[in-house]
Amino acid sequence: MELRRKRAYDTAEASDGFRVLVDRLWPRGVSKERAAIDLWAKDTAPSPALRAAWHAASDDEWDAHADRYRAELAHETAPALAALADELRTHPVVPLVYAAHDARRNHAVVLEAALRELL
Repeated sequence: MELRRKRAYDTAEASDGFRVLVDRLWPRGVSKERAAIDLWAKDTAPSPALRAAWHAASDDEWDAHADRYRAELAHETAPALAALADELRTHPVVPLVYAAHDARRNHAVVLEAALRELL
């Protein structure tokens, strides 16, 4: 199985495979048709408190927020993460779709690493 990351604002393509939205909120201005989401895994997204803190933080705080999200994935959202991993095993290509602007520093990067450990 191949995991990828893709912004919600990028065009959905047939080669994307099974598209999973990994944000807690629907991407602003993106229609359901345009997004072509197969599964919305909002239970694996950062908690509302962490999401708000992450958006207000500077780039220097990336590591601390990533660590807090890893802790959430290991504890509070562990059942949802395991269920998502089970679902993804049946699909050959899975892009984790996210709305953040920064492709290198966002929760989908952390979630992808956690999923890779389970898969």
